[in-house]
Amino acid sequence: MEVANRNLKAVTVIIRAADAIREVIKSDAATNGMNPTEFSVLELLYHQGRQPIQSIGKKVLIASSSITYVIDKLETKKYVRRSECSKDRRVTYAELTEEGQALMERIWPEHEAKVNRLFEELNTDETEAIISDLKKVGYQALKS
Repeated sequence: MEVANRNLKAVTVIIRAADAIREVIKSDAATNGMNPTEFSVLELLYHQGRQPIQSIGKKVLIASSSITYVIDKLETKKYVRRSECSKDRRVTYAELTEEGQALMERIWPEHEAKVNRLFEELNTDETEAIISDLKKVGYQALKS
């Protein structure tokens, strides 16, 4: 197979794999009454604690224009609350409520196990190689 054709095949495989992984995450989030974006925000807050709302969008790869809507939905579900920064009134934080913390403690282990099963046919070195190789491709794509 020519290099160009091999590279096109690699792109197709990467996209199909990403779509399949996204479907697993989407299904898992839906099982718990959320969409993947809401789940991503809860995951961030669960693992990293209180975050400035303005920085959440970058960390979970959603548009900053959508983050207020997502936080509003999570507040309505009583999983997240806003709090003001005492040092800078321009900054508002989002943090898990007790209900949000309890939810994540309940669902996170199962979600993590599902993700781990996606990679169970790979050994540690293969997984590390995928991470390294896809970072290289991603960096190259950003430069294009």
